[in-house]
Amino acid sequence: MKRQIIRINEEKCTGCGSCASGCHQNALQIINGKAKLVREDYCDGLGMCIGECPTGALTLIDAPENEVKPTQTPTEHHPKVVAHDLLSAKEEPLACGCPGSMARELKKESKPEMQASLTDAPSELGNFPVQLHLANPAAPFFYEADLLLAADCTAFAAGNFHSKYLKGKKLVIGCPKLDANTERYIDKLVTLIDEAQINTLTLLIMEVPCCGGLGKIAEMARDKAQRNIPIRKIVIGMDGSKRFDTWI
Repeated sequence: MKRQIIRINEEKCTGCGSCASGCHQNALQIINGKAKLVREDYCDGLGMCIGECPTGALTLIDAPENEVKPTQTPTEHHPKVVAHDLLSAKEEPLACGCPGSMARELKKESKPEMQASLTDAPSELGNFPVQLHLANPAAPFFYEADLLLAADCTAFAAGNFHSKYLKGKKLVIGCPKLDANTERYIDKLVTLIDEAQINTLTLLIMEVPCCGGLGKIAEMARDKAQRNIPIRKIVIGMDGSKRFDTWI
C-alpha cells in the first residue's frame, strides 16, 4: 500500500493557518499567505489537517515513488523538528521517508552488569485486552479509572514502563499510523470519558512525528465528549528518557 501525503489547492487556500495548527507533525506551514507542505517526509498521511480546512483546499494523494527527502530544510530552532542524531545512530531512510520509520541502531552506554533478579519484575497490567480496537469501554474496570493511552512502541522503549507509567492505571494502546479506522478510536475514547467517566487520561507517545496523531485523537475525543477531563501528555525518546511532560 502506498504512503499518502497532503496536496494543497492554492486557489482554494486562504492562508488561515488552521491546517498548520492541526498538523502535529509540523509538515505544513503558511508561506506568503498560502499553506505549503514543507516536509513531505514528516506528513503521516492521516489527514487530520483536512478536517481543519474551512475551504476544502486539502486532499490526500499517493506519495511519489522516489519521495524520501524533505521538500524544504527546517530551521535550526524549529520547536517540533525531530533530531535525526538523537542517539548518535546511523539512520537509513525507508521508502516512506518518515522519521518514525527510519531504521536505526540504538547505542547504549556500557554499564556494570547488575546482579540478575531471582524473580520476574511484577506486572502492573490491570486489564485485558489492551488494544483500543478490542477494548470494551463498558467494562466495569474502566469506571472512574485513570486511563493510560500509550503508543504501541512506548512499552518497548521505556524500561520502567510498568512501574513509572502504568502503575495505578488502566491501559489502552494504539498506533495512529498503522491502525485502521481511527474514528473508532475517537468514539471509544468519548464513551470512556462520558459513560465510564474516567478521571484522567495520560497520553504516552514517542518522540517521532507520527505519534503526534495519537495526541490529536485524544484531544478530538475530549472536544466531542460531554465531560471535560484533564489530559497529561508525556513524550519519551527512543532511549526511554522523558522529553516532555505537561497537562493539556
